Amino acid sequence: MKERMNKLNEEILAKFLMGECTEDELREVNAWLEESGENARELFRLEEIYHLGRLGDTSNTQDIEKAEKRLFKRLEQEKTKQYKVRRMVGWMRYAAVFVGFFLLGTFGYLFYQTYSQPETLLAVTTHDKIKELKLPDGTKVWLNKNTTLKYPHEFAGKGRKVYLEGEGYFEVMRNPEKPFVVQSEAMQVRVLGTVFNLKSDKAKMSAVATLLKGEVEVKGNHGEGMIILAPGQKAELNGMTRRLVVKQVDTGIENWHNNEFVFEKADLYTIARTLENSYGVRVILAPNIDVSKTYSGTLKKKESVGAVLNLIKNTIPLEYKIVGNSVFLSSMK
Repeated sequence: MKERMNKLNEEILAKFLMGECTEDELREVNAWLEESGENARELFRLEEIYHLGRLGDTSNTQDIEKAEKRLFKRLEQEKTKQYKVRRMVGWMRYAAVFVGFFLLGTFGYLFYQTYSQPETLLAVTTHDKIKELKLPDGTKVWLNKNTTLKYPHEFAGKGRKVYLEGEGYFEVMRNPEKPFVVQSEAMQVRVLGTVFNLKSDKAKMSAVATLLKGEVEVKGNHGEGMIILAPGQKAELNGMTRRLVVKQVDTGIENWHNNEFVFEKADLYTIARTLENSYGVRVILAPNIDVSKTYSGTLKKKESVGAVLNLIKNTIPLEYKIVGNSVFLSSMK
């Protein structure tokens, strides 16, 4: 067990405690927890060490003291590497700016003579709240948390184009003369007037477009093809396989802009990830939880994750414990 614990310390544990694990790494941590109850107890102790800065009621053994030292040593190493990367990126950014100004000064006149100046874009970025806004053409947009939308001050020319990173819900003002285009890292959605949801993941080069009303044209940015969606369908572009596929979907799952959680045959991993994204916490599943079961239903969002968990407990037999910024879920005894 100690050999396995050391491997987690070196490869995954530091990222896990800092909230930087990928979904695959989270599954590996949960698999490790399922190996024995001792693993789960050890992780609970380390969580309290990390968040509370003390041992609390944990046993004062040499193993725990060593684990604490290894943990914080690893955390310092991770922070040092991140600092070096930030410094390197910062230096490269300044160098790029310098070179950019040099090239602009040298070739700017010829460029200006050949091309018109680029259009200035307004950028709206959300952080911990859902934001609603109206675009210059009257289109309504709801931006989910941690989302950025870029759009022009006015839609000139023959089209209306915006740029999305994250998740947005669009009610597009109809204008057959000016198609509305949402550009993301992985795909492009083109409409005349409709209601749809687009979720883009820049890191994974993937995206999901869900149509609620009207008709949209969805096209991959890297030769994955083009498809037309009908209401009740979604187009998924997988960044790994580079495939664009169509699936039927319950459009009610896009009710996040109405401050609702809508789950359709969602397992506990999906529910946990939703809570993490909505409340900025990390959810840890205990080994005794059955993750194979799925659940469907709608919940109103609450001000705290604890209030939502109290509602979830009415359907799922769960117990929870909140320690700092972490939420521990276990099956009800």
